[in-house]
Amino acid sequence: MRKQYYEYRHVVDFEETNLVGNVYPVNYVRWQGRCREMFLLEHAPGVLDELNGDLELCTVESEDEQLGEISAFDEVSIRMRLEHLSPTQIGFAFDLVRVGGSGEELVARSRQRVACMRDTDGAATPARVPPQLGSALKAYAVAPAPSAAASSSGGRA
Repeated sequence: MRKQYYEYRHVVDFEETNLVGNVYPVNYVRWQGRCREMFLLEHAPGVLDELNGDLELCTVESEDEQLGEISAFDEVSIRMRLEHLSPTQIGFAFDLVRVGGSGEELVARSRQRVACMRDTDGAATPARVPPQLGSALKAYAVAPAPSAAASSSGGRA
């Protein structure tokens, strides 16, 4: 069954803000990492054992777009989706959403590309995405865009 996104919720504390009271953007990346870790704990715990061994999940590309500000004691939802999955790499999409009594506000979007690597005789070599992780992520895959053929009216005007 496809789910819209995996969600990790967080309440911002003073340590994560600057003197003006805004959150340091580096915390967005930390929260994304925490979201990925909680996903592993809940949906692919066997991968945690592999990470204690020779498996490494290396972020090789990251792109962030900040759309708003977050302050201390705001509650945020970090929403993770699978954008692509290849034999050795995973593409994640994240939305950072402020949640509260007045509704939801998208404050940042991010993408990460993660490579699976294994330590082979002291050298990092590409490795296959662990099957348990790949299977768990597929439930959170971004829905494919409708094809032109599917959205066409099929006739002449």
